[in-house]
Amino acid sequence: MQKINIQTALPHLLALVIFLLVTVIYFKPVFFEHKDLKQHDIQQWEGGAKELLDYRSQTGEEALWTNSMFGGMPAYLITMHWGIGALSVIQKIITLGLPHPVRIVFLSFLSFYILLLVYGVRPYLAIAGAIAFGLSSFDIIGLAAGHNARITAIAYMPLVLAGIHLTLTRSRLNGMALTALALALHLHANHLQITYYLILMVFSYMMAMAISAIRRHQVGSFVQKSTFLLAAAVLAFGTFTGSFFTTLQYSKYSMRGTSELKVDDNAGKSGLKKDYAFQYSNGIFEPMTLMIPDILGGSSQEALDMDSHSARAFLSQGAGRAQVEQQMQAMPTYWGDQTLTAPYYAGAISCFLFVLGIFICERRTVVWIVAVCILGIMLSWGSSFSSFNYLMFDYFPGYNKFRSVTFNLIMTILGINLLGFLGLEQLLKKGLTPVTNKKLMISVGITGGLALLLTLFASVFSYSGAVDTQLPQWLIGPLRADRQSLLRGDSFRSFMFILIAFGGIWFHLRGKIQRNLMALGLAGLVLLDMWTVDKRYLNESHFSRNPERSFFSPTSADQEILKDTQKDYRVFNLVNPWNEARTSYYHKSIGGYHGAKIRRYQDVVDHCLTAERSRLITDLQNRTFNPQQLGVLNMLNVKYFVAGSTKESVIKNPEANGNAWFVEKIIRVNSPTTELDSLCLLDTKNVAVVDEHKFPIINNINIGQGTISLETYKPNYLKYSAEVRQGGLAVFSEIFYQDGWKATIDDQPAQILRANYILRAVAVPTGKHVIEFSFEPKIYRIGNYLTTSSSILLLLVLLGAVGWNIKQKFKKAN
Repeated sequence: MQKINIQTALPHLLALVIFLLVTVIYFKPVFFEHKDLKQHDIQQWEGGAKELLDYRSQTGEEALWTNSMFGGMPAYLITMHWGIGALSVIQKIITLGLPHPVRIVFLSFLSFYILLLVYGVRPYLAIAGAIAFGLSSFDIIGLAAGHNARITAIAYMPLVLAGIHLTLTRSRLNGMALTALALALHLHANHLQITYYLILMVFSYMMAMAISAIRRHQVGSFVQKSTFLLAAAVLAFGTFTGSFFTTLQYSKYSMRGTSELKVDDNAGKSGLKKDYAFQYSNGIFEPMTLMIPDILGGSSQEALDMDSHSARAFLSQGAGRAQVEQQMQAMPTYWGDQTLTAPYYAGAISCFLFVLGIFICERRTVVWIVAVCILGIMLSWGSSFSSFNYLMFDYFPGYNKFRSVTFNLIMTILGINLLGFLGLEQLLKKGLTPVTNKKLMISVGITGGLALLLTLFASVFSYSGAVDTQLPQWLIGPLRADRQSLLRGDSFRSFMFILIAFGGIWFHLRGKIQRNLMALGLAGLVLLDMWTVDKRYLNESHFSRNPERSFFSPTSADQEILKDTQKDYRVFNLVNPWNEARTSYYHKSIGGYHGAKIRRYQDVVDHCLTAERSRLITDLQNRTFNPQQLGVLNMLNVKYFVAGSTKESVIKNPEANGNAWFVEKIIRVNSPTTELDSLCLLDTKNVAVVDEHKFPIINNINIGQGTISLETYKPNYLKYSAEVRQGGLAVFSEIFYQDGWKATIDDQPAQILRANYILRAVAVPTGKHVIEFSFEPKIYRIGNYLTTSSSILLLLVLLGAVGWNIKQKFKKAN
């Protein structure tokens, strides 16, 4: 039997130790102080998912629907468990059991390290590249915000590319197994926007490899290997079928679906509205933050010290030192084009090496990576480069489903680091020759020279930001001086890191520094570069002991409302209702925090609820209260309005319609636009509006009389008892959703109609009845079966690949 080659294994063991140490030390409050990372979006997610998580804990089943946000919506994009959970176990193993979400950084290190190894980069150099990618401020800022799914999906992107490259260049079976596993884990993160960007990268790579195969007359081999990749993709997608098809189904009814309103700018089109999709767009100059983080002043709120011009200006106005110190923690130093931002920094050293890679790597590698980098930058410009990006939005398949176009820069960041460290590897292989020396000098001249020029001529910019119009005149001049200092300081900082990295490489090529020592020194330099920038955006202040406990601690308002023991009613938080889900932690809310609301519900928010909220707030400010005028809020069974955290801020609504009611009149319309226009003015207690074009049976249904009461409540099951004096249309304060909800009357199927644009309605005959609603989407059962089957098949393929490798080792040994 072959002996383990310690010399071969040592660099990889050292890499794991370094990745682990960097993760543990950066996130030391988690490991040594029993603190957790405070993540805004995760706290909001926990609020919105509370009902679903409780149901899962109590029953071991998936609720599939929650009534705690926006009156009710599917659970598909909130929290779902699919299959046998094999991928979750694999993820825990490869991240060494590290806690979530800090394990994502370790995962990013490991994934990019493997990618560089597959490309032939020596291990000690790959360590430096892995640190550069894993500690890009893109990832760190995302973690600080709570974008865990997005950053996890990004962490697996290099591993997917590694599997594909391994398949096409070295080992078909191992490459297929790695591709299938990596892609399955990437899809398991369930962030389709990042998957979309990964597809663009893979397409660019495959095109480059296909062209190369044609030129080398190796088309047959390329096609054969590509079939292995196709098999890997099918296998990986199989483990994602449940999530994908439920998301695909739901997207038709969500804000990403087609608008039915004639007055809507997006009428007849699917996808988001342009202004929403391009709300966060980079300015043309902004991608320069990839090399110089504070070139535009850093984030929207940046910390300044007491020696800054702004601090001195505050002190000169008579402000106390303690007050100024507090004010300096969040100064509007950013002067770019966005309203809210933080700089995505790829690393000065990585940018220097990227330029080197352009000059020194083989053409097919340079072409596909540079193409991806340029595409990422162009897409990130969004509305700042509308001639290109509006064309993409209108015509490129699926692109109009996503917003926050600045996220496209992850393609650029990955490409910069990949080509950069491939370039350095090629330089080390070729050694110092007149040709390589010239390319090295040009690379350092371009990047280092640019940084130095910005340092020397920093005064040429205006440093004028949109926020300046909101500032006192005495502060504008000092603040612009601080912005100039930030640009000059970070430009010189980048220049120094480039110069030192160049010096280390140069001295090694001249034989003055041993190769592994140079590589590890470069890794240390990269770590210092990325670490010091990252700490600006995620530091000890972002950790606390049990942040969820303090965030979700019940207020006096919560406690007052919870005294109500009725089975089902809703709460409306008047403070920022459409962007907070804390209310949903304790109550069924008509607000929430989610980027993919049901489109019809959003239509009602835009056309009716926003106006009703404004009217209600005005009335309360004038110490009046006219709940009978709040027809849409009443039909949503809003029993309590909340205007703060105190008991006194709770306003009980005596006019809430209740769980279900019969109407005295039915207005029949023939278009969604007319239906919505009618709703905003409707006396919802007595009148219902129904689109007879969609539900022609309404013409055969009369108005009804009687009472209906809710007897049993579960997120996915509602049971009512009804005493009906005159059979007719009953309206239920439950959100209509076409695919999955079933209704029965005395165990006999009943058709669910849509009334008042977003509610369910059922024709109920005269007499005493039991009415039941259950959410049983067929797509969930089918998807769960396919996901489970594919997960088992994936495990068998992985075991087969491991067995084959062991067999090959034994053959070589004998």
